[in-house]
Amino acid sequence: MRAFMKDNEQKWDLEITPRDRLLTLDWREIWRYRDMFVLFVMRNFRTAYKQTILGPLWFLITPVLSVIVYVAVFGGIANIPTDGLPPVLFYLLGISVWGYFASCLSSTSNSFVSNADIFGKVYFPRIIMPLVAVTTNLLSFAIQLGIFFAFYIYYACTGTELIIRWQIVLFPLLMLMLAFLAVGFGMIFSSMTTKYRDLQIMLAKIISLWVYITPVIYPMSFVENAKLHLAMQLNPVTPIMEAIRFSLLGQGQFSWMWLGYSLLCTIVLLLIGLAMFNKVQKSFMDTV
Repeated sequence: MRAFMKDNEQKWDLEITPRDRLLTLDWREIWRYRDMFVLFVMRNFRTAYKQTILGPLWFLITPVLSVIVYVAVFGGIANIPTDGLPPVLFYLLGISVWGYFASCLSSTSNSFVSNADIFGKVYFPRIIMPLVAVTTNLLSFAIQLGIFFAFYIYYACTGTELIIRWQIVLFPLLMLMLAFLAVGFGMIFSSMTTKYRDLQIMLAKIISLWVYITPVIYPMSFVENAKLHLAMQLNPVTPIMEAIRFSLLGQGQFSWMWLGYSLLCTIVLLLIGLAMFNKVQKSFMDTV
């Protein structure tokens, strides 16, 4: 009898078991589901402006309209300086970089709630959804960055003195740091919104106010008060934003010390977010 049962035992190709360690991140499992990852990225990108007249052109129109408003209001009416840079380049770079951070944060924070139907039907590594959000928004950021370089070439050809620093080689790393910072914050909020949905509303308010304590519409040199300047530097997005502006436009503040601070914040928030994400994903279908 035992021999019969042994011969007829089912052999599983994949065994799904709960993980006890909260800081577990199985990259091999994520790689096995790479096809699903690509499908989710394509789905999000295609449905972003589905059933619209202009479609993907909104990726171009939105930042251009924002720049026009910023130049008219903050440059023309408020007379906020741009460190001698062309206002279009100054605002376009700030809008694109901040827009990428805000979009990643917003998308990641909705990972559980917006994908509850899919999570309840099929298994795949839940961590894929925050990575999908980062990648999808990276595609739209690439389009906006192309607009920035188009204007950059125009101003360079018309005689405007623009400086590209050697720190431009750090640009991909700075964007990666910004993305992981957004993912860390987003996973923390995503884990909490499974029980407390009003946190989604609160996060939207936080993002709308956060932009004003980040040097997006003004340079850090505009902040003359020492205490206020220090308080704004404690915003982990500030050193990254200033470093990106310094590397691409030659103006801004580049500090290894403050970048190290931003990197430390990114690592800490990412670890906290991963731990909360792994804890909640075990039972979130019971509470979502």
